[in-house]
Amino acid sequence: MNCRHCDQLLEHVFLDLGFAPPSNAYLSVNDLNTTENYFPLKLLVCTQCWLVQTQDVTDVESLFTDEYAYFSSVSQGWLKHAQDYCVMIEKRLNLNKNSFVIEIAANDGYLLRNFVTKSIPCLGIEPTKSTADAAEKIAVPILRRFFNSHLADELILQGKQADLIVGNNVFAHVPDINDFSLGMRKLLKETGVITLEFPHLQQLIDKVQFDTVYHEHFSYLSLTSVISIFSQAGLRVFDVESLPTHGGSLRIYACHQHNERESSEQVERLLSNEKQFGLCDLSVYTKFQWQAEQVKNGLLIFLIQQKMKDKSVVAYGAAAKGNTLLNYAGVKPDLLPCVVDAAPSKQGHFLPGSHIPIYSPEQIKVLKPDYVLILPWNIADEVIEQQSVIFEWGGCFVLAIPELKVIE
Repeated sequence: MNCRHCDQLLEHVFLDLGFAPPSNAYLSVNDLNTTENYFPLKLLVCTQCWLVQTQDVTDVESLFTDEYAYFSSVSQGWLKHAQDYCVMIEKRLNLNKNSFVIEIAANDGYLLRNFVTKSIPCLGIEPTKSTADAAEKIAVPILRRFFNSHLADELILQGKQADLIVGNNVFAHVPDINDFSLGMRKLLKETGVITLEFPHLQQLIDKVQFDTVYHEHFSYLSLTSVISIFSQAGLRVFDVESLPTHGGSLRIYACHQHNERESSEQVERLLSNEKQFGLCDLSVYTKFQWQAEQVKNGLLIFLIQQKMKDKSVVAYGAAAKGNTLLNYAGVKPDLLPCVVDAAPSKQGHFLPGSHIPIYSPEQIKVLKPDYVLILPWNIADEVIEQQSVIFEWGGCFVLAIPELKVIE
C-alpha cells in the first residue's frame, strides 16, 4: 500500500489490532443470527509525510450508512463546545446575515443550529440519513451527500462559496484526503477561513489512546502531516489551538495559500513540539504496539478478577472507542454483561463483535453494579457527575486508558 497523501510505499506498522467489525455497526436482535463483517484493523505510518493511516480494506459507504448511530447532540459537553466555538468564530470573522457558513459532516445539526438562531446563512453537508433527518427537524439546511471536490464544483456553479468552512472530526474520516482538501479550497471564498478539529496524533501516542482507532478513521493526524496535505491543495494553516476534546485535539485555521493573513507563532511552536516529541522519528511509532497490549491485559485481568470475586461490572457508553477496546481484548457478555448509553438510537441493540446488550442509563439504578467501566473516557467527568448515584451503594467507576484506574 502507498501513502494516501504522498504516495510513498508504506513499510512500517504502527499498530495492529487484529480483525474487528466496523465500530458503529450496532446489531439488532435479528442480526445476532447472521454473519458479521470483520476487517483488519491495522495502522501504517508514512516516513515521508508522517501521516498515520489505516490499511486499505473498507469503503466509506459501508461505514457511514443510513442507520448511522452517532448523534453529536447526545453529549451536553459537546453541545457547549460547539456553542462556544460559534460565539468565538462569529466575532473573530465578523460573520453576519451576508455571510455563508458550510459545515462538512454536520451530523444532527449540533453546531449549525447556533448559526440558524443568529440568522447567519448556512448549509450542512451530511450523508447519513439518520442524522440528517434530525438536523432538518431543527431547521438546519442539509445537503445529503458525501463531500469531495466534485461536489464543491457543483456548489460553486450554484453560487455557494463559503466565508467559513467548518469540519469537526471529519478530516480523519475521509479515504481520499487530498481530494477532500482540494474540495475545501475550491469551495472557500478568496477571503474565507477553514477551521478543522481532529484528535491529535501526539495525544493518541502519549496517552495510549489506541481505542480511538477504528475503520471510520482512515487518518491519524498531526499538524506536521496536515500542513503537508493542505499545502499540496493550495491552502495554508495560519493558526492552531490545542483543545481538551476527545482526549486532546487540534483546531486549525486555514486560508488560501496567497491570502495575506499573518501566521500565528503558535503554528511554528506546535510543529517544533511535535518534532521534539518524536512524531518525525520512527522509533516513537514502533514501540506503541507494546503499550496497547499492556492496556488490554490490564483490563482483562481486572474483569476476570471481579468475576472470580462475584463482583458485578457494567459499562457506560456504547461508543466506537469502547468497541475497539472490547473487541481487541476479546471481552464478551460473560465478563461484561451489559453497557448503558444515553442515545436512544443505540438502546435495545448490541455492540458489534462482542454482542453485549445496550440499555438505558436508568438500568444502573436497577442493577446497582459494583463497578461502572467508562468506555468513552473523554467524557468521564460528565458521566461521573450524571451517575454519581453509584456511590450510594459503594460502587466505583473504572477507566482502562491510559492504564487501569478505579475511582471511588
